[in-house]
Amino acid sequence: MMGPAHSLSGAAAWLGVGAAAAAAGHTMPWPVLLVGALICAGAALAPDLDHKAATISRSFGPLSRWVCEIVDKLSYAVYKATKKQGDPRRSGGHRTLTHTWLWAALLGGGASVTAITGGRWAVLAILFVHLVLAIEGLLWRATRGASSDVLVWLLAATSAWILAGVLDKPGNGADWLFTQPGQEYLWLGLPIVLGALVHDIGDSLTVSGCPILWPIPIGRKRWYPVGPPKAMRFRAGSWVELRVLMPVFMVLGGVGAAAALNVI
Repeated sequence: MMGPAHSLSGAAAWLGVGAAAAAAGHTMPWPVLLVGALICAGAALAPDLDHKAATISRSFGPLSRWVCEIVDKLSYAVYKATKKQGDPRRSGGHRTLTHTWLWAALLGGGASVTAITGGRWAVLAILFVHLVLAIEGLLWRATRGASSDVLVWLLAATSAWILAGVLDKPGNGADWLFTQPGQEYLWLGLPIVLGALVHDIGDSLTVSGCPILWPIPIGRKRWYPVGPPKAMRFRAGSWVELRVLMPVFMVLGGVGAAAALNVI
């Protein structure tokens, strides 16, 4: 799928988690619901860090393009080193390493460890990166062009500072789910894992499928492209994605938010 659909699906997924938590009697504080949805929307773009033309590759200027080149080469090297006889030959690393459950778990785990060991500035950095991605994904038409980059970064930095301040207030969610001293913001890794997995599930619906289960081998393939029957798949950017899935994600997100806040 394309960036906007990935971000929408990520936000909708976290709002769905909020609805499930409310139904179970553990309503999320509204700042956790909001921040989690934004982080998840941003993290839903992160697996495309192996693609030079993806939204994430231009989100942080030359730095993100350079990182994308490195991740693409790393992913390709891992693919060549671990592929089985049934895996096809490839010329690049797109939709390999970064499109797996293991990568999602490493990203989320790394973010959680960084948040609880790095203090406030680490939390701000995590929020800033994912807010930039969320803005780029959700407001993609408004953020086209290099001239808008600085505005996006300023908006993300300001929002990160404000949201971190709101979360820091007692009862607003810094210690949501993990309540022991020193575990503040440990939950930040959860929307990151969810966003990456939602991205992979979305890509599995497209023509190429997605090797989300790697390194678990399936048959003669270690990089098995998981997906529904080919007749049910669609091409990225097609009318199915733009006119069916994106409106569905919007509706599901709205319903999830209302349920999470006990409005319905």
